[in-house]
Amino acid sequence: MNKALTYGRYQESPSAFIERYSSLVKRIAHHLMGRLPPNVLLEDLIQAGMIGLLEAQQNYDPSKGASFETFAGIRIRGAMLDDIRRGDWVPRSVYKNSRRITEAISFLENELGRDPNDQEIAEHLEMTLEQYHQALNDVNCGRLIGMDDLGVSEDAIASEQSLDENLPFQGVVDDNFRQSLAKAIKTLPEREALVLSLYYDEELNLKEIGAVIGVSESRVCQIHSQAMQRLRSKLKVWAA
Repeated sequence: MNKALTYGRYQESPSAFIERYSSLVKRIAHHLMGRLPPNVLLEDLIQAGMIGLLEAQQNYDPSKGASFETFAGIRIRGAMLDDIRRGDWVPRSVYKNSRRITEAISFLENELGRDPNDQEIAEHLEMTLEQYHQALNDVNCGRLIGMDDLGVSEDAIASEQSLDENLPFQGVVDDNFRQSLAKAIKTLPEREALVLSLYYDEELNLKEIGAVIGVSESRVCQIHSQAMQRLRSKLKVWAA
């Protein structure tokens, strides 16, 4: 039996339990900070993560097969992301531009029979290329955009081993959706697919990805944002 469970059952005090796993909360918070805008505070992430840790303590079921650390890590990270999203510090214009970009990409894909490039999308939106890139920055780096926004966990594009370990605690992700997602990612322009792989699978932050592909952190942000908008367009049938 795992001793790292509820303190009531194993006579471990709340403070001892929190002390045991506080480093896990802090590690996840620091990892997320490298992927978030500067107005997100580390202390806020840690506070939300502690709540997730206590929820994990109450809900962990060892019969599911994964370790407590794996389960707690998922709940801690989820609590942090939920707290950020509840903050609702995103201007309405960002949401509006996000919808416009997705619609533009969808229209141009049908019109051209291929993935439109940055310039074509910008022209369709009646923006300069600089304005379009700034809109991508606002959409992607002004708020948290990830696989969750497509209706699936970020782990959906991770390794099968990772999926097998995590899915019992995240709810079963629809197999057809995952297959469609994997297929859509393969159709992305090569650099956009690479950025997604490095970000979600290898868990590199934007600065690290920029060093790998030889562009600025800001440009990585734009590439990631455009890749996510393309995926939204390709998978829009799932949002119906």
